[in-house]
Amino acid sequence: MAYDPQGFLKHERVDTPKRPAAERVRDWQPIYLRAKSEVVSEQAARCMDCGVAFCHSGCPLGNLIPEWNEFVARDDWATASERLHATNNFPEFTGWICPAPCEAACVLALNTDPVTIKQVEVSIVERAFDDGLVDPQPPSERTGTSVAVVGSGPAGLAAAQQLTRAGHAVTVFERDDRLGGLLRYGIPDFKMPKDLIDRRVEQMRAEGTVFEVNADIGPEQVGTLRQDFDAVVLAVGALAPRELDTPGRELDGVHQAMTYLPQGNRVQAGDIDAPQIDARGRHVIIVGGGDTAADCLGTANRQGALSVTVLDHNPRPARRENLVNPSWPSAPSSRGSSPAHDEGVHEAWAREVVSFESDEHGAVRAVTVEEVEIVRVDGVRAFRPVAGSRTELPAELVLLAAGFVGTDVPALLDGLGVDTADGRGTVAIDDRWQTGAAGVYACGDATRGASLVVWAIAEGRACAAAVDHALTGLSELPRPVVPGALAL
Repeated sequence: MAYDPQGFLKHERVDTPKRPAAERVRDWQPIYLRAKSEVVSEQAARCMDCGVAFCHSGCPLGNLIPEWNEFVARDDWATASERLHATNNFPEFTGWICPAPCEAACVLALNTDPVTIKQVEVSIVERAFDDGLVDPQPPSERTGTSVAVVGSGPAGLAAAQQLTRAGHAVTVFERDDRLGGLLRYGIPDFKMPKDLIDRRVEQMRAEGTVFEVNADIGPEQVGTLRQDFDAVVLAVGALAPRELDTPGRELDGVHQAMTYLPQGNRVQAGDIDAPQIDARGRHVIIVGGGDTAADCLGTANRQGALSVTVLDHNPRPARRENLVNPSWPSAPSSRGSSPAHDEGVHEAWAREVVSFESDEHGAVRAVTVEEVEIVRVDGVRAFRPVAGSRTELPAELVLLAAGFVGTDVPALLDGLGVDTADGRGTVAIDDRWQTGAAGVYACGDATRGASLVVWAIAEGRACAAAVDHALTGLSELPRPVVPGALAL
């Protein structure tokens, strides 16, 4: 197929097809369908191959987007896969759940619809698996050194794969019974199928990475960990939830989102027949407006909730009539714009919870809320209640999705002698990804705070290069340019 450098003038944007909302809300199958190859090639041809490709600045991984777009436009899927995997260990993860800051930074977004970068990305990797192009890449020789990676989310998996390929003996420790971290227990199945994790783990096992599940590493295991491994990488995430001190928080039926969401994953995995926390036949209130809240929304609707109301203390974002990005090349707000919101939701913007109200049995029956407005107090943003705006909303289930405040393994950090960043609850590191404890490194949400899957993979790769350099004196591993990290 001939490449047309004027494709952006000839082809309109065509998004990845979705199953109808009324159909998909009845099951847990993926929301998105697979785009046809010819459509993807045409969409890839919309890439302008800019002299200064701002999509690179929008992507923490530095993905070679114009390159693999051109190869797809030319119908050279094998080379496109090689260029895609050159910077991203798991493009299917980002292709499914990354919010695509690269698309917001696309130069086309200045005045029209950007390239469907996510669609092209996930199509390349799926085609690569179909064509048998995703082979294990075991190292040609071993270094004789060993690395423990604690945590098997995207940061831990990326670090482990890079270090294994560099020749180190890598063991990944995961406290859950299955690998994947939040990708496995947190991201709903309709948002990302779990077989995507399994096939990558199979590749990594074939490369030599060792996995241990049900391995909850605590202070008691620190001595053995330090004795058996030359380096330790902490990729433990940032799962400590932000708690509310709102009156009535202790009532039955008020739960943290990450207590609720994994149960849905376990039902789909066949581990349990029904979730202990079930939205079926209930009025549900979700406190928070980010990705976790959207995941709760989609889950509650699939369980058969009577109604779902999402409370967000921020004002309603300005509605975008198209994909032109007014804040280019920075990504605009995506609050309240997930596919889950198309499936049925009551949105309550600029609202904060005053109290949770109890029924006669000590269970939540309602949430009292009030309208708030943003003000500046000594230059700091604050939310001020609007007089006379207090009202009561029915609720038999309340899900708290108000964000995260750092790691949830303080005992492990103390045992290793690792410090946390002031006021953030995250692991403190230097510009070489090393903590204050010799030989202990950290990356991903553990250091960054709850963030995007693309940042997790980028930091896992960069951390792996730093560990490889420290153990061998020289690293040939590619290093994403992560702000704050030292180029080795």
